[in-house]
Amino acid sequence: MISPLAFVSPGARLGEHVTVHPFAYIEGDVVIGDNCTVMPHASILEGTRMGRDNRVFQGAVLGAVPQDFCFTGDKTTLEIGDNNVFRENVVVNRATRSGSSTRIGSNNFIFEGVHISHDTQVADSCVLGNGTKIAGNCSIDSHTIFSTMVIMDQGARVGSWAMIQGGCHFNKDIPPFVVAARNPVGYYGINAKVMAHEGFSEQAIEQIAQAYGLIYQCNVSVVDALMKIREQMLVTPDIDAIIRFIQGSKRGIVGTR
Repeated sequence: MISPLAFVSPGARLGEHVTVHPFAYIEGDVVIGDNCTVMPHASILEGTRMGRDNRVFQGAVLGAVPQDFCFTGDKTTLEIGDNNVFRENVVVNRATRSGSSTRIGSNNFIFEGVHISHDTQVADSCVLGNGTKIAGNCSIDSHTIFSTMVIMDQGARVGSWAMIQGGCHFNKDIPPFVVAARNPVGYYGINAKVMAHEGFSEQAIEQIAQAYGLIYQCNVSVVDALMKIREQMLVTPDIDAIIRFIQGSKRGIVGTR
């Protein structure tokens, strides 16, 4: 299932039922799990560790050398889970420093032309739209959706179940369940339609909307808003996730000063 027209280094380890199409390029020190497909002209470079059932389309480059002036040639890795799709011309860099990894979880769909830079962490079940650019050391939690041509600056964070609309460019954190839009990026409600489709109860969605109403619509500081949430609301796991994410933000959240 490996084309004789592909280059596969003897140092690469491929699982069972891996398909490698003509003109694909796979370096040594690469691990590819069972049932993966590598399409023509895709490149899997050293330090890449890939799980099973992944599909890598034409022109994608996984495990690329970091675009980081701090990189001095250390052996680093790109760790990829299972059942991901990397469409055409996606580039994912491995980490910068020894002992570090760029990580992509499982069940992600990464559209054409996306770039994920060094040391970034992407969780599970995310969608990254066409032409999206993720800078280094970023963090993206599970079930997030990036529309087309989103730019995420160095070190920013996005919480789970957030949605970022097309063309946004942001350097602050986007908390869980939020819809972020326009430039400068602001808060435009919660991701209610997707959450309802994925099984969130009406009550849970209402509670999340109420929490963000206290944060964004009461004309108080974020610290005071979090105090009001604790005082006035039942702190469910979803509400606790909001509180913990905002408390852990080092650069502030979008839509606030």
